[in-house]
Amino acid sequence: MQLHELHSPKGARKRRKRVGRGIAAGQGKTAGRGTKGQGARAGGGKGPYFEGGQLPLVRRLPFKRGFTNVFRVHYVPVNLYRLDGFEANEEITPETLAAAGIIKAAALPVAVLGNGKIDRPLVVKAHRFSASARAKIEEAGGSVEELPWVVKRGRRG
Repeated sequence: MQLHELHSPKGARKRRKRVGRGIAAGQGKTAGRGTKGQGARAGGGKGPYFEGGQLPLVRRLPFKRGFTNVFRVHYVPVNLYRLDGFEANEEITPETLAAAGIIKAAALPVAVLGNGKIDRPLVVKAHRFSASARAKIEEAGGSVEELPWVVKRGRRG
């Protein structure tokens, strides 16, 4: 078989209907548009928005402003009062928080917030800290370490 012998199967390529080209063409005179009326005119017909005079769907719905950022990172908040159950100088990571049942999964990014008091030194490792949480942990003699957050493909973090 040569390149010049290739052709599409019979009926795959249909000729365009040439309307308004005389009686013999079969689509002469009104060119398939009927007689008179809105649909017979150039630019005639109703738009996709028109619903027969009924208030269209897009006008019945309330306005939805803004957009949803699909790249947003959703941090799991953990307040300081939730860290009461840990011993002094214990290392707190997302894994230990998940094991203690404070967060659902260790794979999610954690943000430590400053609600509550802390009375013992703790080594806290999380992805984000509020300024007040950082100050309270360091004031109690503990330390803070920010973990890098790597966005996993196909996951909403």
